[in-house]
Amino acid sequence: MKLERTAFDKEFTFRTSRSGGAGGQHVNKVETKVELSFNLKATALLTDRQKNLLKEKLASRVNSEDILKLTSDATRSQVQNKLRVIEKFYELLEKSLKKNKPRKKSKPTKASKERRLKAKKMQGEKKVQRRKPND
Repeated sequence: MKLERTAFDKEFTFRTSRSGGAGGQHVNKVETKVELSFNLKATALLTDRQKNLLKEKLASRVNSEDILKLTSDATRSQVQNKLRVIEKFYELLEKSLKKNKPRKKSKPTKASKERRLKAKKMQGEKKVQRRKPND
């Protein structure tokens, strides 16, 4: 399923906080970590089936109030982290709503069965040769 990349932007809620990692004293003063919150229950852009599918597949990221939370603190820039978390959201949504191809059952080929039986026969012969002769 292909999603329009800007459709959900109005429904995002962002929160910033101080982030750890590289940056020296700058890290202690500036809030560069960005947390994106998206309310699955309130969105009108997804069908009920899609909402349930997202809740099921993203259960570890969705809380009890059906709010999907994603964070990014990879860079020292709040703007870049915001762009990253938005990109992460759309990738996650597309991946979760994508239908998997059903697996087709297959049977082993005649040649593979013969190879397996030949290997078993050779292993058995090896073991027979290792035995002590009965005198």
